[in-house]
Amino acid sequence: MPATPVRLDLSSPVRGPRGKPPRHFVDLTPDERVAAVTALGEKPFRAKQLATHYFTHLTADADAMTDLPAASREKLVEDLFPPLLTKARTQTADGGTTVKTLWHLFDHAKVESVLMRYSNRTTLCISSQAGCGLACAFCATGQMGLTRNLSTAEIVEQVREAARSLQAGEVPGGPTRLSNVVFMGMGEPLANYKAIMATVRTLVAPAPEGLGLSARNVTVSTVGMVPAMRKLADEGIPVTLALSLHAPDDELRSELVPVNTRWDVDEALDAARHYFDVTGRRVSIEYALIRDVNDHAWRADLLGEKLNARGKGWVHCNPIPLNPVPNSRWTASDPRVEQEFVARLRAHGIPTTIRDTRGSDIDGACGQLAAEEDE
Repeated sequence: MPATPVRLDLSSPVRGPRGKPPRHFVDLTPDERVAAVTALGEKPFRAKQLATHYFTHLTADADAMTDLPAASREKLVEDLFPPLLTKARTQTADGGTTVKTLWHLFDHAKVESVLMRYSNRTTLCISSQAGCGLACAFCATGQMGLTRNLSTAEIVEQVREAARSLQAGEVPGGPTRLSNVVFMGMGEPLANYKAIMATVRTLVAPAPEGLGLSARNVTVSTVGMVPAMRKLADEGIPVTLALSLHAPDDELRSELVPVNTRWDVDEALDAARHYFDVTGRRVSIEYALIRDVNDHAWRADLLGEKLNARGKGWVHCNPIPLNPVPNSRWTASDPRVEQEFVARLRAHGIPTTIRDTRGSDIDGACGQLAAEEDE
């Protein structure tokens, strides 16, 4: 733990000298894209051609847009596809099927994404903020503080780059498609609500206006920003909601997840149940198991009781062995304690699955690469 804990910051990030990311094609609505290309002296149908190249062919490379006149494509790409992400460093694990990437943004802010290929799916974990203002005690990103929100295009670019690498066969196993996206990287997604929802709509929009993913394969996580959770329920997009709970009692959760002092355990669980009631989508409860901190059998019982008090069949629990952060006093639970915790939850009838900890040997916790580079 740092000598001085990072302060909980729920304020809107100040742009300051970093400024605003340059306008990108993804930030525009379909009508705005048409207006942008016509303002450059091009025919309106060029907007659809550009969308097809970006969302279907997964390219922003002018040389690849051979159905456009050479002079037009150079002008259009220069104006509408400014480079937003620069790959700074990658780490691989699991025979190359887990790829963690550190990206530099246009203003030198840093974010990370993690691409994981499984036998039956491919999942990308993406960042929504550079840093985070919510100061969760065991989280590498939380100890960095908040730099700024990401724009919609900066978030979508993480997805396009991953989808392109899979399509090109750069990940072992041959060419394939990206199937799942989880907002579980750096930042609190619901603290960047407008950009997150624009990103989700872009991810699920059919090609060529979006990437055509199933909304059910998109997961939005939160540490419990209750008003935004309730707002998300009313969006009419059946994404999966994941609540990062980490403790069932307010005393401990307020220490681990300081936002609990604003919205407590019961309020967060009530909002999660509301999400299920409105959408019919089962909610995931994320629970990082920390040795001798939150992994006690009585806490598993309390969690089971609180979940069951809100009904049956609405929730699934994902205990996660903690990815330790350098210089932290906390580490993952003993495997036997982990097994007991899971058994207690299942005894309460809570569907429970231990989360696969991919990439634990490559600084798996989000924020570690960025923190190392700063050091």
